[in-house]
Amino acid sequence: MTNAPETGRTSRVRIRLVIMQVLVLSFLCTLGGRLWYLQVRNGAEYYHEAKSNHVQQVVQPAVRGSILDARGIPLADNETRLVVSASRTALMKMKDKGKGVLTRLAGVLDMKPQDVMNKVRICDSQTPKPCWNGSPYQPIPVTTEATTQQALQIRERPEEYPGITAEPTAVRRYPAPGGANTGQVLGYLSPVTDDEIQKAKNTNSPLLRSDQVGRFGLERTYDRTLRGKSGVTRYEVDNLGRVMGQAKNDPTVAGAHLVTSIDARVQGVAEFELNAAMVEARKQIDRNTGVPYKADAGAVVVLESKTGRVVAMASMPTYDPNVWVGGISAKDYAKLTAKESNVPLMNRAIQGQAAPGSIFKVIPTAAAVNAGYDFDGDYPCPSSYSIGGQVFKNFESQGHGNITLGRALEVSCDTVFYALGHQQWIKDGGLHPKKPPAEIFYKTAHQFGLGAETHVDLPGEEKGRVPDRAWKQKFWQANKDMWCKTGKKGGTYVELLSYENCLEGNLMRAGDAINYSIGQGDTLVTPIQMATIYAAISNGGTMWNPTIGKAVISADGKQVEPIPPQSHGKLPMTEATRVKINAALEGVATRGTAAWRFGGWPQKQIPMHAKTGTAEVYGKQTTSWFATYTEDFTIVMTISQGGTGSGASGPAVRNIYNAIYGLSMSGKQDTEKAFLLKPEAKLPTIGPDGTIDAPDIKPYVPPSPEDLAPPALAGPPAPPAARQD
Repeated sequence: MTNAPETGRTSRVRIRLVIMQVLVLSFLCTLGGRLWYLQVRNGAEYYHEAKSNHVQQVVQPAVRGSILDARGIPLADNETRLVVSASRTALMKMKDKGKGVLTRLAGVLDMKPQDVMNKVRICDSQTPKPCWNGSPYQPIPVTTEATTQQALQIRERPEEYPGITAEPTAVRRYPAPGGANTGQVLGYLSPVTDDEIQKAKNTNSPLLRSDQVGRFGLERTYDRTLRGKSGVTRYEVDNLGRVMGQAKNDPTVAGAHLVTSIDARVQGVAEFELNAAMVEARKQIDRNTGVPYKADAGAVVVLESKTGRVVAMASMPTYDPNVWVGGISAKDYAKLTAKESNVPLMNRAIQGQAAPGSIFKVIPTAAAVNAGYDFDGDYPCPSSYSIGGQVFKNFESQGHGNITLGRALEVSCDTVFYALGHQQWIKDGGLHPKKPPAEIFYKTAHQFGLGAETHVDLPGEEKGRVPDRAWKQKFWQANKDMWCKTGKKGGTYVELLSYENCLEGNLMRAGDAINYSIGQGDTLVTPIQMATIYAAISNGGTMWNPTIGKAVISADGKQVEPIPPQSHGKLPMTEATRVKINAALEGVATRGTAAWRFGGWPQKQIPMHAKTGTAEVYGKQTTSWFATYTEDFTIVMTISQGGTGSGASGPAVRNIYNAIYGLSMSGKQDTEKAFLLKPEAKLPTIGPDGTIDAPDIKPYVPPSPEDLAPPALAGPPAPPAARQD
């Protein structure tokens, strides 16, 4: 009896022991399996991860290549400055998130504490600029202009400025040689973002967190070429951070230099004269409104006629790209983005879209000949042209009798082109064409390159607009609901216009065709497009891509990679038509609407060709256009709300030519004073040590009032009305 309970207890103990043995064995098997998985199955992977955790990288930033003008004068280069930077990672570990350190730092740098804090805050959708757009893990520059005394004060008291460094660093510089700012053409730099690092991870040009990348302009287009490759030295360290050895070394590769076709001297003249023309335009009274012209924006383009290379490109208002070096301040950013600043970051030479006015007339002239009209035929030029109850007047209501298409270009007769546009609209079927219309006038504009990019080597180029039937239909579909909602029969002008557009805004009206024929209505072009067209008329018909980059030269000067000009087509006209248009445009400069601006010009030695344009814009003052060319150079200038073509832009364009050729207003030439008798042919020399052989450049000295006194006209005086277009 007494043995039964003991037997039961023994049995239960054995069962427990078996269970414990099974559990222990299971744990051992699980542990063994996990160890096999970690050490055998994925051992290599975890080995490399563990090894990388004990590798520290030291980055040596590459020296960015310079951007040079055609003679080797730096438009953008580098200089050594004392840069004070803050480690956001170190600041965020502090109890006050680094506020105290940054406040003390502001005192040393003579800055406002809030400005310093704005420099190191990270940009996101809610954070207003200025802010840091780069990686939060790299040092953030607070200033690139620290003095030696400020740097020493920071470095000698590291306990007061934890996370703050002051080191000599190569930073970007935009020297504006001879006053040639070139801001919108050059662009600027800013820190790389994490998204950009990810996108470039598997490319031939990976990005590091310390890299600066180009934003806008040439800095962006040629960023990879200019940036080079940062060097990375990897050190093996132990758990205490002690260096155990060097793991790998990727050498630094300096960025290559970009040689451009820009001539800094001509660039300086173009910027000065464009600004001077706008200032002068603001002194003139708009006869339609009785108030001075606003002249709120403008652009000028100078091309090599035979290659399309850009010699100068200016846009107003402009900005100093140096404000972006080291991070833009709140004050400077507010200036650039304020409404009254009128978007200075915009390059109006390639992004400014406006109706071209009469400089457009070379296109309907070519279209008319292509449609079967005789260039030398007789075309009535009355003071007005009527359709039903609507009257379209010639400029200042002046008539010229029967004239040829060439003479119509010379005196800029609107009514000749009104009639051509209207007749072609009727041939196409008017409001309701029964079959696809030929639309020769519109198709010719597309063949001239309008409504498309010129392929200039700058980012952000606008295409302009050719308002053909296809565009009308798309525009109507996009705006129909709004027009139908706001339109009102018998209402105000705007309400009535919306009402009519709601009903038939997709139809090509006779008035649309008539306005289009003189570069008005819904037609939009950019200055670079018109410069490309006029350069093609000059060079025999080739439409070159307007190119700024001329060659890429390695940092040591040993490797040269030319950037040859490329064409995007030929002018849609015969050589005979081009010759006749060329002769008519010469007549514009000698006896037509531009003759009063080219009095005394040496026409036999340097034949000048021109076309003036005054574009009307609803709700604004007229836009001034002036298109000109010689055998070697093409210049197009425009001034928004600046008045008439030759009136506002004419003197400035003449002064640019005078500087290029070394001419006085009387036509006397001094070749020693000439900037460019011919486009620059040879490339600048760069030595093995990176030194650049570049000549000196002096700021442009504008002509004196005595020099600007108008001499006798080269030909018969143009009639008063013709002088104003």
